[in-house]
Amino acid sequence: MKEITDQEFRHFQGFIFDSAGITLPPSKKTLVSGRLAKRLLHCHLDSYGDYFSLLSSGRAPDEVQVAIDLLTTNETYFFREPQHFDQLRQLALQARGRSEAFRVWSAASSTGEEAYSIAMVLSDCLGTAAWEVVGTDISSRVLQSAMAGHYTLERGRNIPPAFLRRFCLRGTGAQEGTLLVDKALRSRVQFRHANLNTTLPELGRFDVVFLRNVMIYFSDDTKRQVVARVLAQLRRGGHFYIGHSESLNGISDEVTLLSPSIYRKP
Repeated sequence: MKEITDQEFRHFQGFIFDSAGITLPPSKKTLVSGRLAKRLLHCHLDSYGDYFSLLSSGRAPDEVQVAIDLLTTNETYFFREPQHFDQLRQLALQARGRSEAFRVWSAASSTGEEAYSIAMVLSDCLGTAAWEVVGTDISSRVLQSAMAGHYTLERGRNIPPAFLRRFCLRGTGAQEGTLLVDKALRSRVQFRHANLNTTLPELGRFDVVFLRNVMIYFSDDTKRQVVARVLAQLRRGGHFYIGHSESLNGISDEVTLLSPSIYRKP
């Protein structure tokens, strides 16, 4: 198999930008080559150019989704940036007794750790009251993993011990070293496919939206479009969480900064 050329890499930069709004810098050339190499073999193709032609032909929509899955970054873990979950707890407690469901959206849910972290907090605060968690991602591969709710124990190291005992099952025998999110909690989390860079599916309105560590992959124009699209789903008075390395300066004035990475929609 030939090495990926600069021109071929530029084709894939355009492909993932058009598909997901993600900007791949030149430093990602080796990553692209490594992640797609097995697909060339699988498709019996001799070059990355041939693979790009297959993706562009319209004849292999399933392969297009595979390529998107491989080229999108899916790094997450349970209870990442814990201050967001501390505030989420306060908001959930304030919602006790109201008639409508308290709804939270994990807008780039990856393999599900964020969505299940949210669900653990809501279950603890609201019990059997009306609450919902929706997780969406562009990658069908990680959504399948999220729905399974099966992780290594190492990935669950930040789960509070009481939550670990209450909401997770430890694997034994062949499953030693893993955990499974309890079925009752999994049933309260809905995972759906969504591309934040295009028209969103009908998701309803949310009290809280998590869009964390996603915008770092977007150009400023794409950030503005994605944030506007996501904030349209946030209720008035709702809260919006982004990553600590991210900012909405020059991106949106629809929400007001409360504290670093935490915004509220007036």
